[in-house]
Parts: sequence; C-alpha cells; structure tokens
Amino acid sequence: MIGKEIRIERIMNRNTGRSVIVPMDHGFTLGQIEGLMDMTRTISEVSEGGANAIVLHKGIVRRGHRRRGRDIGLIVHLSGSTTLNPDPNDKVLVCTVEEAIALGADAVSIHINLGAPNESKMLEEAATVVKECNRWGMPLLVMIYPRGKGVDPYAPSTVGHCVRVAEELGADLIKTNYTGDPVSFGTIVAACSVPVFIAGGEKAGDLETLIAIRDSVRAGGAGVCVGRNAFQRDDPRAFVEALCKVVHDEVDPDEALAGCR
Repeated sequence: MIGKEIRIERIMNRNTGRSVIVPMDHGFTLGQIEGLMDMTRTISEVSEGGANAIVLHKGIVRRGHRRRGRDIGLIVHLSGSTTLNPDPNDKVLVCTVEEAIALGADAVSIHINLGAPNESKMLEEAATVVKECNRWGMPLLVMIYPRGKGVDPYAPSTVGHCVRVAEELGADLIKTNYTGDPVSFGTIVAACSVPVFIAGGEKAGDLETLIAIRDSVRAGGAGVCVGRNAFQRDDPRAFVEALCKVVHDEVDPDEALAGCR
C-alpha cells in the first residue's frame, strides 16, 4: 500500500502523526453559507493558518486550490445530500475515486450515518469505495456518525460502534463525534487501529472548541476535522493557527489563542 502511505504523508504532520483538516463541503448540503462565499479566499486563509488538508467537492477544486501560497493537502469528498431533501441524512455518492485522482486528490472521504433509514445503502456504497481506494492506493477518510431516531449521537457506545464499523469496512482515517469525555473517547481510540479525528461540529466559542480538541488529542485522538468552527470565524487564519498549536505543539488553549491575536 505504498501509494496510500505516500498520500497520507501529504495530509498528516510527519512529526506528530496528527492532522488539522478543514472540511469545506458544507455548501453542497446547506447552500451559499457564511464563510464559503469566496472559496478562493477561504482556502487561502486556512492554508496560511497551517491546516494540513481541506475537504472539497469536485467542482470546487478549481476555485483556488494550490494556485499560490502555501501548499495544502486535498481530500475530495465523494458523498452528498441537501437540506432540501426530507431526509438530509440520506447520503449518496456524487463522485468517484477515479475522478478524485484526476483532480490531484491526496485522499477521498465519504459520509455514513449509522441509524439513519438508508444506513444499508450507505454501507454498501462505502464497501464499493473501499475496494476502489485499495485498487488505486488512495487513502479513505470515513466520516461516520450515530444519527437516527432515538440514537444518542455522543454516547460512547454509539460513537464506539461507528468507529468500529468504519475500521471494519477498511477506513484509513476516521472522523466521528467527540464523546465529550477524554476517558471514554480514549477507550474508543485505543481499541481502533487507524487514526480517529473528532468533528468540529456547529460553531462554538473559541476556547470551548480548543479545550475539546486538546482533550481529544491527549486521549489519543489524531486531531480534528473542523469546518464551520474554523471558516466561519472572523479571522479563520488566526483560529486555524491556534488549532495547529493545540494539535501539533500541545500548547494550552488559552496560550494558543493569545498568541494568534
């Protein structure tokens, strides 16, 4: 799997084995939202802040990726759904691994919602993507969440189930919810053989976000995939810089924020 190893080096910090990934696929789901109106500018800001990689849909890659400034890893997202659908948790494939290769991707990502009505279809499609990723030596980031009627999205049992499903499918990297507790999250990470990232979630306070990320990293997490909590800041570059200090340098959140203002 030398191809996967080479590509993973482009989206992970070699010294720490961790990564700060900024997903920017939200426009597909939510439309023209704050922070993603000028994609060229936003990509440049998070790149300058030190992010290791970004997540884009295939049609947005041309909007400024790697044209100037600091290089940044590219993860092409293969899944999509919109909030106009009665069930926005029903993700379908809207891109292929081969298309992502043609775009110069360093990795691809898919989205799975365990507990959703169409869970079986998402799992079946994921299996197909895993097969193609193994064929082409393309790393796969599986974004997997507990979502469905009566499902607690942050319970250690359901988050742990998500991580195990992704690992058993053949994920190279996993993104899921943080349980809110470093002890329970640490148990989940310790039982998994591939890097586990926490999702940034909806926009929250600067310090609150960084504390959760610090705790997850101390528990053995591989870093963070943070979207709205990064690109919707007044100064995305500065906040991503603070994220990188917490994830890679293990700087205290207060100190990291102070150093970036």
